[in-house]
Amino acid sequence: MSYRFTVFLLVALILGFSTGSNAAMKREMVRYKVDSTELESVLIGDKSAKARPGLVLIPNWMGINEANLKQAELIANMGYVVLVADLYGVGVRPKNAAEAGKTSGAVKADRALMRKRVNAALQQLQTASQQKKIALDSGKLGAIGFCFGGTAALELARSGADVTGVVSFHGGLSSAAPYEAKSVKAGILALHGADDPYVPADEVKAFESEMRAGLFDWELVSYGGAVHSFTDVDAKAVGQAHYDAKVAARAYGRMQAFFTELFAAKH
Repeated sequence: MSYRFTVFLLVALILGFSTGSNAAMKREMVRYKVDSTELESVLIGDKSAKARPGLVLIPNWMGINEANLKQAELIANMGYVVLVADLYGVGVRPKNAAEAGKTSGAVKADRALMRKRVNAALQQLQTASQQKKIALDSGKLGAIGFCFGGTAALELARSGADVTGVVSFHGGLSSAAPYEAKSVKAGILALHGADDPYVPADEVKAFESEMRAGLFDWELVSYGGAVHSFTDVDAKAVGQAHYDAKVAARAYGRMQAFFTELFAAKH
């Protein structure tokens, strides 16, 4: 049993999640174009299950890799259909931090492009349902993201996408692209390490001001002592980007409660 899965099982037992059966989880590659760039996202779900809520999951700056797909499968086992979003392009898969920084930085610097690609991923999730590739409750859609992906999840909400809620796990909170507050439909949950050196206090303050000004349904949870990447079991840079099992359990539990509340209101 892998370390990552062992950690998840401990989290599941603590929080009472239903882990289902990993064997039932199926992966399907989904190719599509945004402008001239071909992208390849991954659809994950239990094809034998009844219709479930759907999540677009934007991984950390490493993009789609085996570790991030395993993480997506674990989240799908919480009761979701998951589309792991490719924001880089077919064959663009960073091999190390230097490559990841360069690749993610290019997308993060162009928020209009980021929004276009994450919205395209949402559309692919909806299309998969229409094509009966997966049993999706199309009225219950959300997005989550980790680090770089957390920034992208927030940009999906800012774009006015028709999703019920978005969750950012230790993501950047800034936005450089204009938007109209009245167009934002999603509830917003930002799960933040209070000592995250990559998301400074000024950025957190600006995010809070943005949320208040927009009169959004929003929540910011700051975990004391946590730094960047607190859900990533492979993060080992103490004081900078480091896994914290206790905080990860709390964060996943808060995500689950957030979507349970919002999706229940859709009945």
